[in-house]
Amino acid sequence: MDTLTDSAFWTSSEFWITSAIIFILLFLSGVFSGSETALTAASKARIHKLQKDGSKRAAKVSKLIEDKERLIGAILLGNNLINILATSLATGLFLSLFGDEGIVYATLVMTALVLIFAEVLPKSYAIANPDRMALSVSGFIALIVAVFAPVIAVVQAIVRFTLKLFGRDISNIDNALTPHEEIRGAIDLQRAEGGLIKADKDMLGSILDLDEVTIEDVMIHRKSMEALDLSMTSDQIISAVVKSPYTRLPVFEGDIENIVGILHSKDVLRAMKRAGGQMHRFNVRRIMNKPWFVPETTTLREQLNAFLERKAHIALVVDEYGAIQGLVTLEDILEEIVGDIADEHDFDIPGVRKGADGVIDVEGTVTIRDLNRKFDWHLPDDEATTVAGLVIHEAETIPIAGQKFTFHGYQFEVCSRKRNQVTALKIKKLT
Repeated sequence: MDTLTDSAFWTSSEFWITSAIIFILLFLSGVFSGSETALTAASKARIHKLQKDGSKRAAKVSKLIEDKERLIGAILLGNNLINILATSLATGLFLSLFGDEGIVYATLVMTALVLIFAEVLPKSYAIANPDRMALSVSGFIALIVAVFAPVIAVVQAIVRFTLKLFGRDISNIDNALTPHEEIRGAIDLQRAEGGLIKADKDMLGSILDLDEVTIEDVMIHRKSMEALDLSMTSDQIISAVVKSPYTRLPVFEGDIENIVGILHSKDVLRAMKRAGGQMHRFNVRRIMNKPWFVPETTTLREQLNAFLERKAHIALVVDEYGAIQGLVTLEDILEEIVGDIADEHDFDIPGVRKGADGVIDVEGTVTIRDLNRKFDWHLPDDEATTVAGLVIHEAETIPIAGQKFTFHGYQFEVCSRKRNQVTALKIKKLT
């Protein structure tokens, strides 16, 4: 009788000890699972800032995520060891209680426990608090990575060798996305999720585009460029300066191709004051500044830096042959970032008007970038800068008024044409 009692007591103690070990192992498995999610989802920017502020835990996190292959390998190795050990103990426990049927019970119970408490629960918490959890587990995971380092090195070698057999070499693989692409993707995601308004998205996107957009895309074309003829009388020049909405005007001699200077309205006022009303003493050549010529292929970032370095606000744009194509100002580049900058002297020139039927009336000189930004369209601007240029490029001819074209998911109708220039169109987005 005493022997049976001792055996029953021993079996009961073994049951509770084994059960406790299984739950401890499930807890550790949850820590591993949550750590994997937290460390891969943690904000690099915030971790970097905390590291600069002196956080030792942030420094550990930063070091861990530098080598994600080793980090994930160590976490998976630890997690699988724990899950297998917990499942083995549970199988032995259920076999002792239910016999051969215990295998089925152990499989069902452990699947439910691992799924809920070792996978879904910790990963859900980690997704909701990635930075906080990453900082909390950094010390423990750093120890695990150090302990398993030799084993992980062997595993990595086996994995890479196996992939090489199938023609896939990952030994020197770099991040597929550039920093700009990652930032742009984050901006688009935040906009889609409602975290950013359209104006903010456009502004941030335009900053990233500064290295891709050239001044040819934003310049004022020579046909729309306002300039002064040096042969004009002093009264005519002063009158033109007063009427102009611009403070700086190019000055040409003989032909628009021969730009000889830039005239600033303030310099005109100073010269008029010095002349004391005696207009014969007013000399444009003495007060105009030397023109600055830049190639049309210059990027907006390069031109912006050049403007800041030279403390200039205007430059003449030339092509590869040195012919004048137009002009670009500091304001043109800033408007690409922040949108139109209007003041009390700007003329309200209608270029885009949306009709009640969804049809957009557009002047031919309106740029494709402006249309895309205004209506969230995706018209290509690789081959043409203006909407008229896009139609001519796609049609491969200069269309006449009344012609309609459909491409890129939009319908274009030419409304008017002046000589060889398409001056007005109607655009409708096709559903």
